[in-house]
Amino acid sequence: MTNTARVSWVDGALFVAEGGSGHTITMDGAADIGGRNLASRPMEVMLMGMGGCTAIDVVSMLKKQRQDIEGVEVALSGERAGEHPMVYTEVKLVYTVRGRKLNRALVERAVLLSDEKYCSATAMFKKTAKVTREVVLVEI
Repeated sequence: MTNTARVSWVDGALFVAEGGSGHTITMDGAADIGGRNLASRPMEVMLMGMGGCTAIDVVSMLKKQRQDIEGVEVALSGERAGEHPMVYTEVKLVYTVRGRKLNRALVERAVLLSDEKYCSATAMFKKTAKVTREVVLVEI
């Protein structure tokens, strides 16, 4: 499976990235390197990608398990190395699942399967970072 992307410089430290699907995102650097705070930083986008990857897995599994979910949010917090390359060294994911009569064991199993088997982004992060997770259930 091959994915493609193209990143084009706009000005300063502002870039537009286009994936092979044709969708775009904008990224900007910090002010100290010419950025103007017009968009997310590339390393933030990496966290967003990881969050999206695992969230898709979890929602898919919970729907198959007929869990009555109303919302799923993954909050990510990452610590980076102090020297270049400043890779992520720790990432914490907090999964908040809102729904009715949620089965904690099923939700935790979905999160675990995403973490250990399905989420390619998590697998890549684990090459340099300690990845931890927490599950919060909100009954509505």
